Amino acid sequence: MASKRDRDVFEISGPLYLSDVNWKSVHHRRVVAASLVQGVYVLERDRVKNRQGSEALAPPWWEFFHFQLLHQLVDNPCIVGAVYEYKPASDCKNSTEGAPRCVIAFRGTITKGYALVQDLKLDLLFIKNRLHPTPRFEIAMQAVRNIVAAYGDLNVWLAGHSLGSAMSMFAGKNMAKSGIFLEAYLFNPPYFSAPIENIKDEEMKHIIRTAKSVIKAGITVATIGRQERTTWEDQFLLLSPWVPNIFVNPGDYICAEYIGYFEHRKTMEEIGAGGIERLATQYTLGGLFLTAIGRQAEEPLHLLPSANLTVNLSQSLDFKQAHGRYLGFKQWYLGFKQAHGIHQWFSPDVTHLQSKLHQWSNTDDGYI
Repeated sequence: MASKRDRDVFEISGPLYLSDVNWKSVHHRRVVAASLVQGVYVLERDRVKNRQGSEALAPPWWEFFHFQLLHQLVDNPCIVGAVYEYKPASDCKNSTEGAPRCVIAFRGTITKGYALVQDLKLDLLFIKNRLHPTPRFEIAMQAVRNIVAAYGDLNVWLAGHSLGSAMSMFAGKNMAKSGIFLEAYLFNPPYFSAPIENIKDEEMKHIIRTAKSVIKAGITVATIGRQERTTWEDQFLLLSPWVPNIFVNPGDYICAEYIGYFEHRKTMEEIGAGGIERLATQYTLGGLFLTAIGRQAEEPLHLLPSANLTVNLSQSLDFKQAHGRYLGFKQWYLGFKQAHGIHQWFSPDVTHLQSKLHQWSNTDDGYI
């Protein structure tokens, strides 16, 4: 396993194999977006370790793909994001069709130093659906608005990992509500829920998910007025044309539930319960509980009508080894870090990716 420093060094850990980017390739776009997010992580570690000039490790993560760093997005005093501008060489022979003009990328939680304190606060606020009043989200939203105004919505990408994915997703949802649908690459976005996806018995998973959907739909009808429910559903439908690219690993508790979140809709359609699921999928049990006791529930940040979901089946984590013994904590933790890490999304070892488009429709024919 590469050392922590080596993982920051592009020449050691970066996707050197992608010297010629085909911007029409979904694989190539994923690798570039993930590399730019990694560049934000390394920018922050360069700042902390005071690596400047020729000692800085971050620049190759964007310069290799002919991007320039336009702005660092700073949250007192940590670097949490970056705005990159695509600047191919004047004699570039490769087609740039499909390339973005700008990419706005956000890192996730850093597990050391002062950044950890700040990031954990935001992680907790995400669970409460309270990212929107934070300075970091205001910084992110202002950057997105400014870049879209300058470059146009068809030329701007959003990208993020973990907490950074939540930031990008929320910014993308806000823009989508105003009719601007930005291309987005969201790696290991957090989905706060019981880890049903890790249950191995498929029938048991289906029973639990179906019961959960019926309960949510029942509470929704019982506690939320028809007019308020219609307004909420109209907002959800308004987001449906936005189809972000979501990348998850089944071995990552933080994001794995997106697999079941989308797949269960299709299953419920197949058994004739699509109407129940279309209602249930727009709400969380926590939010419905708050409504039931008379408190204001915030909009769930992680719920989406549509997405292009890519699952990494190359490195999924199993709790048991082949001989049946449980993994030790250290092995489990290393496996989890690998399943949640950004490196998997630009690694040449990722050979088994499964992608599926989930497009929302609020009709009886419903969910595609």
